Amino acid sequence: MGTFICTKCHTEFPLDRPLWQCPCGGLLDIDIKADLPIELLQRRPPTMWRYREILPVVDDTNIVSYDEGFTPLVKISFARHTVFVKQDYLFPTGSFKDRGAALLISKAKELGIDRVIEDSSGNAGAAIAAYSARAGIACDIYVPENASPDKIAQIKAYGAQVHMIQGSREEVAQKTLGQAARTYYASHCWNPMFMHGTKTFAYEVCEQLDWYAPHTLVVPVGGGTLLLGAYIGFTEMLGAGLTNRLPRIIAVQAERCAPLAHAFNKEEHIAGDGLYFDTIAKGIAISNPIRRSQILTAVQMSDGCFITVTDAEIIQALKDLCARGFYVEPTAAATIAGLRRYLETAPPNEMIVSTLTGHGLKTSNLIQELLQ
Repeated sequence: MGTFICTKCHTEFPLDRPLWQCPCGGLLDIDIKADLPIELLQRRPPTMWRYREILPVVDDTNIVSYDEGFTPLVKISFARHTVFVKQDYLFPTGSFKDRGAALLISKAKELGIDRVIEDSSGNAGAAIAAYSARAGIACDIYVPENASPDKIAQIKAYGAQVHMIQGSREEVAQKTLGQAARTYYASHCWNPMFMHGTKTFAYEVCEQLDWYAPHTLVVPVGGGTLLLGAYIGFTEMLGAGLTNRLPRIIAVQAERCAPLAHAFNKEEHIAGDGLYFDTIAKGIAISNPIRRSQILTAVQMSDGCFITVTDAEIIQALKDLCARGFYVEPTAAATIAGLRRYLETAPPNEMIVSTLTGHGLKTSNLIQELLQ
């Protein structure tokens, strides 16, 4: 079913060990070699678990699920372009993070883990809390004190213990790492199980396009959960001969917190590494991503690039989406702001896929302020 592989010392470990980090301190990846029986997919329910063979849970009885996945892929017109947009804000907890939480908590259940911890600005915490509740696993979520009150309320509603931490998003992560020495870390960045859940985004896109990969994928990036998951998925399918290309990845960051964009373009950050300026796109406001080098490599290997957008552009994109009937949080609108910027120079016949990642109901008070 696959193995853990350390990105630092290259040691391999079996997947039946409760690991989220290599003993050497390195990040773990997962190598999976499994055949996906395309001919059987149409007989399976329309959930992310239809791709069962590439999801590393051994026993089906351990799967923790709300029948999530296979979200709609709709066409939206922007000027002279028509773009496919994946509605991943329509998940049970209101964000694409349910993809990663479903697999990670299923594996935790299989490993007999009875308590997990996670740090989050909101969406990942809500997803881990919800799936932990369904699995009967105790859950502690560490959040920055400026996290959305709506998201905090959602996390608490699932029964998780919420720990409010003063300081930056990175300081919250460091506090959680200290606790992870005693409790299984259900991290959406450190734990590779999470990204092997989000890779189902890529499988769904290709299946919905009759197993053609798009020319270009426009996605948001903060910690890299969706971008790296999509890259893993498209790479797996390309290697297995299931699709025809690796899409060019266009990564969108908020201009006020764009460390990856500056690193990719070899620019000096206007305020130095690690500094964070407040932005309404809080879901991607990560000033020091743990998987930074992997994100940069994925974009480079796909012949992609980074685009940064201002808060004003995000607000305009949010207004436009609401006018079209899409109610999403500002971080999701940031992706569309980046998409609009990319479309200014995109070839007219290019097949482009983007996504809406988080529901607006998670940040209604903020949206009301912004729209006024």
